[in-house]
Amino acid sequence: MTTVSVAKAVARARGDIVEGFSRWRLWGLLGWKDIRQRYRRTVLGPFWLTANMAIFIGAIGFLYSRIFDSELAVYVPFLTSGFIAWTLIVNFLIDASKSLVLAEHVIKLRRLPLSLFVYRTIWRHLLIMAHNLIVFVVVAVVFGIVPNLATLLIVPALLLSVINAAWIGLVLATLSARFRDVEQFVGAVMQILFFVTPIFWKPDLLGDRIVFANINPLYHFVELIRAPLLGTSPELLTWTVAIGTALVGWMATLWFYGRLRPAIPYWL
Repeated sequence: MTTVSVAKAVARARGDIVEGFSRWRLWGLLGWKDIRQRYRRTVLGPFWLTANMAIFIGAIGFLYSRIFDSELAVYVPFLTSGFIAWTLIVNFLIDASKSLVLAEHVIKLRRLPLSLFVYRTIWRHLLIMAHNLIVFVVVAVVFGIVPNLATLLIVPALLLSVINAAWIGLVLATLSARFRDVEQFVGAVMQILFFVTPIFWKPDLLGDRIVFANINPLYHFVELIRAPLLGTSPELLTWTVAIGTALVGWMATLWFYGRLRPAIPYWL
């Protein structure tokens, strides 16, 4: 591919991404409407999200603290913060892969930046995380976790997570428009990775084999959110992986998405 065509693809992608972000009122409204639609005519509404998380943490926290012979006051906050981060990641990946497919009728009816539907998915899952964080606040109060300066790192951590989510979402949504197996593949892979990522268990259990946790990028994205919630700063390696992934991912995505963007409506 020539330099001119690469530049054209990047420009096309950049235009779509910027235009999609500029329509924040639209994707913000759509994301909130998705949640309201899901829990329409229920008593608790969106707070069913919070209730489900609370029941899960309450049931699993006590059991697994015994299995891993860990102090309840240490294990439950670790599990809660890690599971909230994992839920955000895995649900976003699965939903992002079908974000364009589900919007097929809208995409074919009118011209809209396709990145808008990825932003819609990101926003929806940030709202879900906000509901789930209520559970962590209760856990923090019960077990005496006091916010400190490191807690403020949750802001750049979430910003960096969103930056990575945007390019990953664009790639998965584009691939899924062409190959409808992507959603099932992502779901199957995430089920496996759930057990090899330190969510229920602490990475120090690996001892001198902790390298197997460090080479897992999902561990770093979970830790990026979990550490500030627990009042500690993510390690330098975690920041490096997250920032490096964002830089490399966006450079590749601008070319990839820009080149395939015109074909997406035909695939749908």
